[in-house]
Amino acid sequence: MFPARFSLIALFVAMTALSTSSCFSREGDARQTESREPTTEAMLSKTMNANTVSIITGTLGGTYFRIGSDLAFVLNEGGKIRVLPILGQGAGENAYDLRFLKGVDLGFVRTDTFEQLRQDKRLKDIDQHIQYISKLFDDELHVIALKDVSDIKQLAGKRVTFDVKGSGTDFTGRAMFRGLGINVDAVNVDQPTAFEMLRKGEVEAVVSVAAKPVSVVASFDPGGRFHFVKVPYLDTVSEAYVPATLTQADYPRLIAGDEAVETLAVGTILGVYNHPKGSERYRKLERFVQTFFDQFDRFLAPQRHAKWREVNLAASVPGWTRFRPAQEWLDAHREGPSSQKEIEQFLDEQQQGASADKEQVYRAYLAWRRAKQTVQGFAHR
Repeated sequence: MFPARFSLIALFVAMTALSTSSCFSREGDARQTESREPTTEAMLSKTMNANTVSIITGTLGGTYFRIGSDLAFVLNEGGKIRVLPILGQGAGENAYDLRFLKGVDLGFVRTDTFEQLRQDKRLKDIDQHIQYISKLFDDELHVIALKDVSDIKQLAGKRVTFDVKGSGTDFTGRAMFRGLGINVDAVNVDQPTAFEMLRKGEVEAVVSVAAKPVSVVASFDPGGRFHFVKVPYLDTVSEAYVPATLTQADYPRLIAGDEAVETLAVGTILGVYNHPKGSERYRKLERFVQTFFDQFDRFLAPQRHAKWREVNLAASVPGWTRFRPAQEWLDAHREGPSSQKEIEQFLDEQQQGASADKEQVYRAYLAWRRAKQTVQGFAHR
């Protein structure tokens, strides 16, 4: 794991261009005359449809649904852009929905999605149809079992649940277990039912692959009987998976003290259907990309999901093609090495003790950055 200082630097480097762009794009918006309200029913219909994009998310109460709701709350502006979240079954099924469902423009998928889709011989040229706007955050593997299970290998041949069929947990969880060389008797049921089965001894373990903290996992009362099973990172697992940890800060009911539970994680991607360039839906997605990138700093507000603070918009995803409007935006707003030197100087001044709260430091950085932009703006007038 990297020290907190370097994760902060990575975040700030990615955000430097964003905050600069946001400042000037809002300045430009203020100078523009507001577009006139539609005066007829036909104009109203045209306006609403011209600026609406839909995103397939996840199950109600899950992290993907929360992240999709954040997108709608932050980006929805009258007449400019509207994000319409749709409940989904998770990353596994989302890839099919994004590829085939009419009206679905965006979706949360994973870095191992192409591995899943390439196993389906019915699909052709999938990488030309599904691309990505940005890597978002990691989804962690959670394995909950009786405390008697001290080694993940003890689950071999046992009944283990993997959420509903077609879910992200169903594909990624099974793939992770295969990579670890552990064959189990896989059961597909929804997570609340799975935890009830675990209590009754009807299954040996419950698996969830989702962004921590997962509400259904966090609310589970172990009653002193259950715990997280540690999952080691082995060279035999897919390159799409990385080491991760779960801590008491994530799950105070299941983890005691300063214990860190090792596990695996997979990246979540903001996927997009690659409509023909110049088409109406392509143009809508261009507007979405512009708005999403320009206003990204608003996703870091305290009321938004904590996982937004892990996002590095400039991070590339091996094996995937970035959606052209997103790549063009990043190319146009990329800053040089001096940005990192500025940030390191700022952190040296702000984070002497290395224990400062990440959010507090970031807020101080934004204020510092805005002050620099104001001075630079006056200097160029």
